[in-house]
Amino acid sequence: MMDVQPHKTNVFANIATMAYRNLLKTLHNPDKFLDVIVQPVMFMLMFGFLFGGAIAGNVHAYLPTIVPGILMQALISAAAGSGTQISDDLNSGIYDRLKSLPIAHIAPLAGQLFADILRLFIAAVASLTTGFLGWRPAAGFGWVIVVVVLDVFLGWALSWIFALYGMLAKSSTMVESVSLITMLLLTFLSSAFVPVKTLPHAMQILVNINPVSYVIQASRMMLNHGAWPTQAWIVLGAGVLVVAIFAPLTVYVYNHKN
Repeated sequence: MMDVQPHKTNVFANIATMAYRNLLKTLHNPDKFLDVIVQPVMFMLMFGFLFGGAIAGNVHAYLPTIVPGILMQALISAAAGSGTQISDDLNSGIYDRLKSLPIAHIAPLAGQLFADILRLFIAAVASLTTGFLGWRPAAGFGWVIVVVVLDVFLGWALSWIFALYGMLAKSSTMVESVSLITMLLLTFLSSAFVPVKTLPHAMQILVNINPVSYVIQASRMMLNHGAWPTQAWIVLGAGVLVVAIFAPLTVYVYNHKN
């Protein structure tokens, strides 16, 4: 009688394969680049170069304020793409086919979340490249890398929230709508565009508890002064907390849908 050996799966290899699949899906669908390239460039040009003179007197005076804000807005928008892609895969039945393969059960979800890291870096480069057309950070290129890594980490942490949206929503259209509202609330109720002290007192309270405000303040300090501020530690703590809460919730919902 022939012995049948159980198939052993390499979890990390499966996750890498699924991440590669999601990157290929993005490359083969130009509309997927809207939130990682077109949107960051558009917002930077519109808010920085078009409205800069009206808000701060001139564009060059406004760019040190707006560039870190638009950078984080671009990353939140790119992170929101996780929910849409997950919802598309669920509704198309791709996940049902993937779970029938001899791969790790968590690989499709983990592959999506790890592929998002590259999408976030692309959005960061697109945003900063546009901003640097009219401004150079005083702290130098080394601190630019630190800022990008910190912002990408928080954006990746937030992508777990959008992934949960994708799991729970009945359609990708609903995911896009909820993600857009979330992105607007997180960025416009922050210190991204105007000084906090110019806002009404009630809004200042909301802005001061928004983690996006801390990452923007930390980015400005690092880019303009070359120093690691207290806000950066708060951002790291907030990112870890978001992952600790929403990663188990997302995995739980994923396991019960597959």
